[in-house]
Amino acid sequence: MYSANHWGGAFEINGEGGHEAEDDHSRNMDLDQGALSRQLDETQASWLLGPPESKKKDKYIDLGCVMCKRKLFWWVFWCIIIAFIVIAVPIIIAKSIPKKKPAPIPPDAYANALHKALMFFNAQRSGKLPKNNGVSWRGNSGMRDGLNTTDFGLVGGYYDAGDNMKFHFPMAFSMTLLSWTVVEYSEKYKALGEYDHVRDIIRWGTDYLLLTFNSSATTINKMYTQVGIAKINSTTPDDHYCWTRPEDMDYPRPVQTTSAAADLGAEVAAALAAASIVFRDDPAYSKKLVRGASTAYKFARDTGHRQKYSKGNPYIEPFYNSTGFWDEFMWSAAWMYYATGNNSLLQFATDPRLPKNAHAFMGIPDLSVFSWDNKLPGAELLLTRLRIMLNPGYPYEESLLGYYNATQLTMCMSVRKFNTFNWTQGGLIQLNHGKPQSLQYAMNFAFLASLYADYLDAVNVPGLYCGPNYFSASNLRSFAKSQVDYVLGDNPKKMSYIVGYGKKYPTHAYHRGASIPHDGVKYSCTGGFKWRDSKNPNPNLLIGAMAPGPDKFDGFLDSRKNYSYTEPTLAGNAGLVAALISLTGTAGTGIDKNTIFSAVPPLYPGTPPPPAPWKP
Repeated sequence: MYSANHWGGAFEINGEGGHEAEDDHSRNMDLDQGALSRQLDETQASWLLGPPESKKKDKYIDLGCVMCKRKLFWWVFWCIIIAFIVIAVPIIIAKSIPKKKPAPIPPDAYANALHKALMFFNAQRSGKLPKNNGVSWRGNSGMRDGLNTTDFGLVGGYYDAGDNMKFHFPMAFSMTLLSWTVVEYSEKYKALGEYDHVRDIIRWGTDYLLLTFNSSATTINKMYTQVGIAKINSTTPDDHYCWTRPEDMDYPRPVQTTSAAADLGAEVAAALAAASIVFRDDPAYSKKLVRGASTAYKFARDTGHRQKYSKGNPYIEPFYNSTGFWDEFMWSAAWMYYATGNNSLLQFATDPRLPKNAHAFMGIPDLSVFSWDNKLPGAELLLTRLRIMLNPGYPYEESLLGYYNATQLTMCMSVRKFNTFNWTQGGLIQLNHGKPQSLQYAMNFAFLASLYADYLDAVNVPGLYCGPNYFSASNLRSFAKSQVDYVLGDNPKKMSYIVGYGKKYPTHAYHRGASIPHDGVKYSCTGGFKWRDSKNPNPNLLIGAMAPGPDKFDGFLDSRKNYSYTEPTLAGNAGLVAALISLTGTAGTGIDKNTIFSAVPPLYPGTPPPPAPWKP
């Protein structure tokens, strides 16, 4: 059968077999008909059927480096927008809202008391006062001290207590102790805003101590020991015969001089050496202090000057009589070593003869009481620090181990159940056997106990043994806190023994400047006694002054006539400051482990000597 081909020519259509003509696009046109009559397997069928009809093609977006499906692109885009709205927008709004600065941690009781305790030193300053002294009722005083009788004059320094005398021995100890606290707790002072203040206090003292001898020389043959004198039952104007504000003094102020002062020379050396570490950020001043310390130390150690500074002096012995100088030798050698790194000083400090002469290892309770007169427990703790933190080994180990054991024994004496010392019913340890002025000794002991606990923490030692009894470092802190808390008001009288702290505190401090009104009137030498004998509170608040303390029965008499209850001292307040800064947790905890060792060279344990040749 033929059909017309509209484009020209014939086109044949096969209609055989009764089949209808297939479309000219039929897939069967070129296939073998015999093959179609067979049953096809699945694979063959797939060949014939070809690929499934394609689905609707996806649309793509050309992003330059990559091709991305349009749907995926929009999905990601909207997710980012939603995330921005849900997360970023609230953050932006929150950041844009002005907020108050987080409130600082409220200071604890120890920090509050510390601010006040430091102010006492401002009230005790002699000389031309700085504008920022902060004690409105004090002015320039003692401006001619030593000008006619000494090499450089003795203007400046600190009045010791409620009188107008300057005792160099306890003054030097006070500066050493304050410097020790800054070396150990500088970060606490900084956090409390008292770092510059306490350094000013120390520098006021060390500047003055440099005047008490020729500090620019390498060798000296004298030291000035005191400015002002007082006699018991004096009949001529002096610091006891008169009751006068320091600004109004017009009576003679003799200067005491000595050519032999092993104890005073060593204490001055310790003060200047310790301060040189405090002022290491001021190299010129620090070097000046080290030079002065070296000169004073040489004077103290010279065999021709080995005598107590107070011996035979009627103006010193009744007030600050020294009982020995071997403890000052140990104390100053330790500080000089830390300040200079000179190994000869460590060799001397660990020479077995030194602790023997100082009776350091005899376990005598009274020699465990740290004070302006007895530096032994403080020196032992300083040298214990060296052993447990640097461990120099041979040839120092034997003596350092002895100091460590002595320190452990001292700490054990703070445990009440051992009855080494008596205690008042109110909980105050009686380190001076019930005599007056007990608080200064308790504060010093509290400082040593708290500091030793920090040393143990620094080397990850949990505690100490007292015989078979084990006590943790927290037991030492509990003792320290109990003594300081007593001073702050946890006592039978329910009063603070720090002027200006708490709701109830002494108001009749035995103190010339605080007891006489700041009214522009100059009272005569004896005219001021009407203010001493008045029953009214002091017109000027002696902020931060710690009273000497109660008696052994927890009794206290707030009266100016009873100086053993109410006369504060430099050394007493230095111990109070030390205990407070060690205990406050407001500015963190712990010590500065490394600053004290800044000048110490690397320590390599020496080789022990060989054993003696064997003899049969």
